[in-house]
Amino acid sequence: MGRLRFRDRFFTPPVGRALLSPWSILLLGVVTAAAIVLGAPLGVAAALGVTAYAIRAMFAVPRDARNGTRIDPFVLKEPWRGYVQSAQSAKLRFERTVDGTRPGPLRDHLRTLSARLDDGIEESWRIASRGDDIDAAIGRLTTDQAQSELSQLRAQAEQQGGSTDLASTIQSLEAQISSGQRMQQVSTSTRNRLRLLDARFDELVARAVEVSIGSGDSGVLGNDVNDLVTELEGLRLAIDDTRRADTGELPAAAPPTSRQPPSLRPSASQPADENPQTRPTQGSG
Repeated sequence: MGRLRFRDRFFTPPVGRALLSPWSILLLGVVTAAAIVLGAPLGVAAALGVTAYAIRAMFAVPRDARNGTRIDPFVLKEPWRGYVQSAQSAKLRFERTVDGTRPGPLRDHLRTLSARLDDGIEESWRIASRGDDIDAAIGRLTTDQAQSELSQLRAQAEQQGGSTDLASTIQSLEAQISSGQRMQQVSTSTRNRLRLLDARFDELVARAVEVSIGSGDSGVLGNDVNDLVTELEGLRLAIDDTRRADTGELPAAAPPTSRQPPSLRPSASQPADENPQTRPTQGSG
């Protein structure tokens, strides 16, 4: 996952477990008692105990050094902000489900899946960030003005005949309009796709609850978690390829969701003839 603020990493299940751990509480009492036995004033002894307790909790704070980018949905405009927040909310509910599962192999398996979903949150953030950038770029384009000017120049060319300069200007305006249309198509298709994948996050939470009480298939859930993350990765790569094609780094390609990517297939629990696009979109941005 991208770099999170310390506050976001502190208020996490690992830290909560460390704060409520009997060992942490025992450490607090032992250090305080030892300090009193050694002759320290009561206030100093209590401070030493609290310090030891705090250090124990600090060791439980998750490290966050995978990359230099932290996930902050509030730097994005809607609807991209909402997509990231929805995915993060689903992930937190998944973690609560894991914490509420009885200790054992099943809980360990769910915890592994929760870690895998971290990759999905990062991909969702990257996709939303790129979508927000695309929308910002579209906002800077003057396609309406270019369209109006293009219509005038085409009419002028028909009435007065063309010239090299006029033809070049028309070609430049057409390229500008085409670029804006491609970016708009990418933005729209990315929104639709990310909204669907957000709904899949919510579905996985509900399925995890079933698995946690023994009424669901943990193996199928694991496959579907991996499928979701793979689809998010594929969408992000498709957007990157489209951007590189626009800058000439790659041959021009179709927008990322102009056709169904190979990784988009029904989950193991979904009937093969069900259209994924009709899946409910509860909880999505």
